[in-house]
Amino acid sequence: MPEWRITRFRGKFALTFDEPQPDGTSKRRRFNLETDDRAEAERRAPSAYAAITRPGGTTVAELWQGYTRDREGRAVLETMQHTWKALEARFGRTEGELVSIADCRAHIAARRKAGRSDGTIHTELGHLRMVLKWAEAHKLIGRAPTIERPPKPEPKSAYLTRAEVEAMSAAANTPHIELAIRLLIGTGARVTAALELTWDRIDFDRGMVHLRNPFDKTRRKGRSSVPMNGKLRAALSAAKPGAQTPFVVEWSGRPVKSIKRGLRAAATAIGRPDVSAHMLRHSSAVWLAEDGHSMDEIAQFLGHGDGRMTAKVYARYSPDHLRSLASSLEF
Repeated sequence: MPEWRITRFRGKFALTFDEPQPDGTSKRRRFNLETDDRAEAERRAPSAYAAITRPGGTTVAELWQGYTRDREGRAVLETMQHTWKALEARFGRTEGELVSIADCRAHIAARRKAGRSDGTIHTELGHLRMVLKWAEAHKLIGRAPTIERPPKPEPKSAYLTRAEVEAMSAAANTPHIELAIRLLIGTGARVTAALELTWDRIDFDRGMVHLRNPFDKTRRKGRSSVPMNGKLRAALSAAKPGAQTPFVVEWSGRPVKSIKRGLRAAATAIGRPDVSAHMLRHSSAVWLAEDGHSMDEIAQFLGHGDGRMTAKVYARYSPDHLRSLASSLEF
């Protein structure tokens, strides 16, 4: 739920909250609770907030805005700003209950024609489905319609060997790209977590990297605390004295927003232009599985909330996976 708070207003208590706007900014709103008793204000606040933020209509655009208010502070809303740009023209003015399979198919066809992958389209329509299901649960619409999506693509299986990563690190043309490669491989971090990592969360005494920012209240995909290996410690120790910002990965005295270009250049230099930051995380997990570590340990290292997902993707790389079953088939 969004973070609302009770404040003083003209001698009484008021409900105060930041309302997200379509452009990603927020606007402060205040509602007088008409009481000077703190306990009574706390009793009135939840229902007052629900009434204030309840969508004023039932079009997809109005329901979408209601959902973003209700889910304020969740990381998915950052992605939903982009998916809404793709959905708004076709679905924005449509009544939520009246979205049809034909609408979904038309969206799929148009997005494919525009060169978008089925994975991207799957996510866009998944967000639409999520909003409509939320609207049904909150009794804003009678029933969420069926949202047809293209099949979810299989996870990419390509990964890098240790020799390829070492060569790629050597081919990096700037120090921050080399450091980012070592950080991504050494921690298995998602790229956003790595680029947002600050020096105060590098614990050299205990040899730990804390990927989660304790002051960030946004609900983000799992960010764990992991031990640093020898090479990562050496790379971080070498970079720390020259740091000009609080961020571990920096360039010219500024935090880095993207490493796509630098990674592409280093990867192309070793004949692997398909490399992405996510592939480095995937490679870390594959190496852990190949070395025989348990799926539960790998899940904890990667920050996965459910070990079953880890096993589904990475168990096949383990040397012991299904081996006891194979031995049962000897004759």
